Amino acid sequence: MIGQALIDGVRETVGLAGDPSSIRIVCAMSGGVDSTVTAALLKHAGFDVVGITLQLYDHGEAVRRKGACCAGQDIHDARRAAAALGIPHYVLDFESRFKEAVIDEFVSSYLAGETPIPCVTCNRTVKFADLLQRSYDLDAAAMATGHYVESRARADGSGRRDMFTPADLSRDQSYFLFATTQAQLDYLRFPLGGLTKAETRAIAAGLGLSVADKPDSQDICFVPDGRYADLILKLRPDGAEPGEIVHLDGRALGRHDGIIHFTIGQRRGLGIAEGEALYVVKIEADAKRVIVGPREALLRKDIRVSGLNWLGTDAVGRHETPLFAKIRSTRPPVPGAIRQTEAGPMVSIAAGEFGVSPGQACVLYDAAGSGARVLGGGYIARS
Repeated sequence: MIGQALIDGVRETVGLAGDPSSIRIVCAMSGGVDSTVTAALLKHAGFDVVGITLQLYDHGEAVRRKGACCAGQDIHDARRAAAALGIPHYVLDFESRFKEAVIDEFVSSYLAGETPIPCVTCNRTVKFADLLQRSYDLDAAAMATGHYVESRARADGSGRRDMFTPADLSRDQSYFLFATTQAQLDYLRFPLGGLTKAETRAIAAGLGLSVADKPDSQDICFVPDGRYADLILKLRPDGAEPGEIVHLDGRALGRHDGIIHFTIGQRRGLGIAEGEALYVVKIEADAKRVIVGPREALLRKDIRVSGLNWLGTDAVGRHETPLFAKIRSTRPPVPGAIRQTEAGPMVSIAAGEFGVSPGQACVLYDAAGSGARVLGGGYIARS
């Protein structure tokens, strides 16, 4: 069972005054263990919980593959979990919206020579905009998700909330939530931020929930086999126009079957035979050209970002603001600074970073490690 200390912790995390039974919270339920335990914690803390699951895409293929999120089996698991918890549950068909906002943008980004991160787009549009609006429509006081981040109220009494990295850094999902606006953050709650993944599974097992041992999703949900190029070609048959592979020094080294097969920093599968180790250092989409070079050519110290979502207290100005920056979800944040330039916000990395890829995110923190405040972030722009 769930102990009183944990229940008190959930109520403190929610941070809403009044009788919990009179406070409605919508819980986004994907059918996985994290969102299911989130709903369970809120229910045991006495809140009026409503579960909502989104059908986001044609799951005919993914339904047969374990590890793909939001598929038919996941919808079934979410419905069964809600029934076990005794909470109302709704499935909303957002398939057309998801295709327009997430899948089409994913394809366009690849065709532009970028490396997109559709999970950020999904959070920014479908989940934290469209679903959040449905939560408002249900008169919910907050919406909760199973993301591993922390949210805390500011001590100034403003009612504003800040986002922090979680206790379990191996599960940190703040990179994918950098685009969460201040208004959204004030409404959202993340009850798992203080737990480890092992603790989450233990809670599920203790409650006898069927998803306690369910594997985590591993792939982008709408590409269950991981073959991005196949999806792009299905939607955009013109996306595989051949072109040249060119060395930084100007030498033509070979031909390729489409820029969609390449990402910045890629070393394997280039289709060329050279004595030196070569990496993709630039993709010129308009010219259908892939530029390769030595690893040192990947090092960048200045990163221009677009679509900056700034959650810091003070605005970004012409003078550098010290911070920590993270350019890939799998990398730790490193010391840097941000400043405003004529070309837009510029993040400088003190020691430089390798493989800075347009389309990925540059997420900003006030420190490194657990409990670091998320200052926002933006998309890495092309040089």
